[in-house]
Amino acid sequence: MINTVHEIYGNRLRLRVCGVCLHDDQVLLVHHRITDTDLWMPPGGGVEFGESMTDALKREFLEETGLTIEVEELLFTCEFIQLPLHAVELFFKVKAVGGSLHTGYDPEATDAIIKEVRFIPWHELAGWNPHVLHGIFRKVSHPGQIMDLNGYFKL
Repeated sequence: MINTVHEIYGNRLRLRVCGVCLHDDQVLLVHHRITDTDLWMPPGGGVEFGESMTDALKREFLEETGLTIEVEELLFTCEFIQLPLHAVELFFKVKAVGGSLHTGYDPEATDAIIKEVRFIPWHELAGWNPHVLHGIFRKVSHPGQIMDLNGYFKL
């Protein structure tokens, strides 16, 4: 699986958009198996050439979660460099407005790397090993504080 990830996403700069979607004190996360460990992160993915960031985020949400969204404000930006991977991620606050939540897919990957999609209560996330969560969660003392972040973060 690691070689597949490196082949698909490696050795190039990747611009990603991610959406933080809240509902009843819960955050929507996608369970990925993209290396030899599991990773939970907000839905999102790569921006295609000629595609606006908001259109990319709407497309990614529909592919990964089955939900249609409205894109609200930009929250923060992250940069991740762990060669051969290099990504710049723009995180937006989003609001679910339709669709039906289900575990979707990543059309770039031949292997099914999305294992589960669900809303997880903030208090439950607080007890998780931070290494199974997107790196932005290690920048706060409680997971719910990611909504208060702004600016640029190097992960």
